[in-house]
Amino acid sequence: MSGVERRDVLRLSAVAGATGVLTLGGVSFARAADGTEKSRTMKGHLPTGAPDYVYLPVEVPSGVREIEVAYTYDKPSVPEGTKGNALDIGVFDERGTGLGGRGFRGWSGGARDRFTISAEEATPGYLAGPVREGTWHVVLGPYTVAPQGLNYKVTVTLRYGSPGTTPRPVHPPERARGRGRAWYRGDCHLHTVHSDGKRTPAETAAAAREAGLDFITTTEHNTTSGHGAWGGLWDEDFLILCGEEITTRNGHVLALGTDPGTFVDWRYRARDGHFSRFARRIRKAGGLVVPAHPDCPFVGCQWKFGYEEADAVEVWNGPWTVDDEVAVAAWDNMLVAPPSGRGPLPAMGNSDAHAEPQKVGLPQTVVLADDLSRRSLLEGIRAGRSYIAESSAISLGFTATGPHGEHAGIGERLAVKRDAEVTVRLEVSGAPAGATARFLNDQGEMFTGAVGAEPLKWRTTASLAAYVRAEIRHRPPIGSPAGLPGAMAAMTNPIRLGRDDG
Repeated sequence: MSGVERRDVLRLSAVAGATGVLTLGGVSFARAADGTEKSRTMKGHLPTGAPDYVYLPVEVPSGVREIEVAYTYDKPSVPEGTKGNALDIGVFDERGTGLGGRGFRGWSGGARDRFTISAEEATPGYLAGPVREGTWHVVLGPYTVAPQGLNYKVTVTLRYGSPGTTPRPVHPPERARGRGRAWYRGDCHLHTVHSDGKRTPAETAAAAREAGLDFITTTEHNTTSGHGAWGGLWDEDFLILCGEEITTRNGHVLALGTDPGTFVDWRYRARDGHFSRFARRIRKAGGLVVPAHPDCPFVGCQWKFGYEEADAVEVWNGPWTVDDEVAVAAWDNMLVAPPSGRGPLPAMGNSDAHAEPQKVGLPQTVVLADDLSRRSLLEGIRAGRSYIAESSAISLGFTATGPHGEHAGIGERLAVKRDAEVTVRLEVSGAPAGATARFLNDQGEMFTGAVGAEPLKWRTTASLAAYVRAEIRHRPPIGSPAGLPGAMAAMTNPIRLGRDDG
């Protein structure tokens, strides 16, 4: 294939209904005898400003047992501060590239340089199934392009023979024995070899158990291939939920706790107006819409879609950093005026762990649920009946009580008159040495105290505090500016104060 001229790049096709899509001329294969293989190579050049997704059609004849795709691209040196070349890859089968993913067969982003698909098996990130006759499309995603442009080479190999049988995937159950109504610890943002992680599902499950977790969610980038990869790794006290990290060019969002096999497309930007459609798809599949690391500074990671469709937001992602501090502050600003006038948007924390030494369960979301089941956990997360902790060593008890025995816990409302005295109580176990607790309301930090063996108490009224939430912070590093808090060790969702009618 010849190089792509700039005028071709600007003449965009609406094949996928997404921002910046280009379909190029492809290659075809003749029918061949069983046991043989044929290869074709496509080369091209993508300039700066190339479309988000470039499709290379491949005409697949009947009688193909396996398709293999390998690719390379150049990485020229660039001036300091300029982004170099990064090219993602995936594939759609003969059912087409239409937005929604009917023909989706896999995505590996930039995690691997080749993949294979057959009826019997597929490279992690890809879906096993017959290689049927028709027009397949290799999809290239030029994530960033150097000023010199990007030269690529894609080699497609077809192997001919009997297609074989596709094994039926074994998906995790929706319920484990658990402990009845209790606090359950989970990590709902994890990656394995089925996207850009290095751990296998077995290694990830082992790390989760070591971290003291009761449940996890598999959230591979733009693929569902991991949903059937956890056979034998769950048990009566350890639950695995299915999901996906939808990695758009304008931010990432978790489809959390969806029906097994539910694929959610990622090929759009905020300006395309498609996100609400896919948020509905997530909820229709029983899942939650959770924007991930919304203030992450990396290319394509900052959340641009707003929070009207969100069920929760991941404000703490991995070890505590400045972007988590920004995310918590932004989330706190929405607690009084949440999207669409609804209740406060719950906060979550997850590890986003990919490989050693990243720790599964740092942090973890601790959810009050009726039982250890998909439905109960998602209900608890959606209601905000949860707190976030950096490890299973830390446990919190956070309540508000009124003058006549009224009581509310995390994620609940304390229904008292505006002038009624409210007592807020925090119990902490397992906090790091020198930790400090902070109580915050819609005015900001209202109380602080050293964490010790005794509970911390603070009194207020609903007229002075629309909500109250708690943070447990590490001791600030030596030499840090005065007034700057230490890293987060744990934090709660808010307790709302006052009656709905005022």
